Amino acid sequence: MKITQAVKEAKQPFRILNGNEHKLNNPLVLVFGNRYALEDQALLKEVKALFPDGHIVFGSTAGEIIEDSVRQGSVSLTAIEFEKCNFEVKRKNVSEASDEHQLGQKLLNEFSKEGLKHIFLVSEGSSINGSALIEGFEDVRINNIGLSGGLCGDDDRFERTLASYNESPKEGEIIAIGFYGKSLEITSANYGGWTPFGPERIITKSEKNILFELDDQPALDLYKKYLGEKAKELPTSALLYPLSVRINEKAEPLVRTILTIDDDANTMTLAGDVPEGARVQLMMSTVDDIVDGASMAAQYAMKGRQNKPELAILVSCVGRKLVMDQRTEEEVEEVISVIGNRTAITGFYSYGEMAPFAGQDACKLHNQTMTLTLFSE
Repeated sequence: MKITQAVKEAKQPFRILNGNEHKLNNPLVLVFGNRYALEDQALLKEVKALFPDGHIVFGSTAGEIIEDSVRQGSVSLTAIEFEKCNFEVKRKNVSEASDEHQLGQKLLNEFSKEGLKHIFLVSEGSSINGSALIEGFEDVRINNIGLSGGLCGDDDRFERTLASYNESPKEGEIIAIGFYGKSLEITSANYGGWTPFGPERIITKSEKNILFELDDQPALDLYKKYLGEKAKELPTSALLYPLSVRINEKAEPLVRTILTIDDDANTMTLAGDVPEGARVQLMMSTVDDIVDGASMAAQYAMKGRQNKPELAILVSCVGRKLVMDQRTEEEVEEVISVIGNRTAITGFYSYGEMAPFAGQDACKLHNQTMTLTLFSE
């Protein structure tokens, strides 16, 4: 595996960070960046000039992770040449299917299943029901095929997110990267570090990822009551107080971030499904808890690996970034301390993370977690 990494600051050309000693053949080029930077029509041309035969995947972010740093308002680039393995990239737009569940099924069915080890998703993040998308994949996924990824971000604006494959970034895109090869080892894991507090309430009215009522009362009213003065800062302040959703007594609780609120309808739209009958609690966290959570995610991802990872894609939640503020890089440093400092690090802060729970096979949509996908060939 050969890797070249670069960063681009505002109105500056790409600056190579490492790997410039070799040319890459048919590389996968991951370009994560601020939404405004990705709207620049010249960006695609600039990346193509660096990697003319590259398979270029763009995704907008709420912060860029590269090496041991977290950047804001920049563009990060990681180009990977697989020497023993290969990959395929597929794309769909949310306009191409009746719902996200069907979209997930269609996208996975476009891949040849023979030799397919893992699929990594870079998805539209501002208007999609991420859990429905994953369920579509899960319906047709074969058990030995891994699935992980993230929903694109737009800082804390929640206006629009962008993604694309070999074209200028645009809204509504879902990019799936399939990895093939016997020698390829890919592991993924996630962990949060958030603590539930306050009374547990039952979802009494919802529709997919739209929450109407808790305990037969308007959910948005209850949420604003708990937030107090911070309710004036919605939906941004909701990132600091996500919801723990337990679908049934046996299920692991899922964390759900509120993407948008509708004051007229008195509803909240979350990043994934919130089914009726599920139990809900508010959550909060501290910087130390988040750093410890990142360490746990890395330990789970490393558990049972046969080889040291050569590449790590980190997807962490924008809510964690808001809590950590100037200490955000600490969770990246904690990950590196576990997986090793010879691993190339890339990734982004997201509106949703995709990975299985530790010890489980099925992928889930998470919020407020650190998710790692580790590669070696």
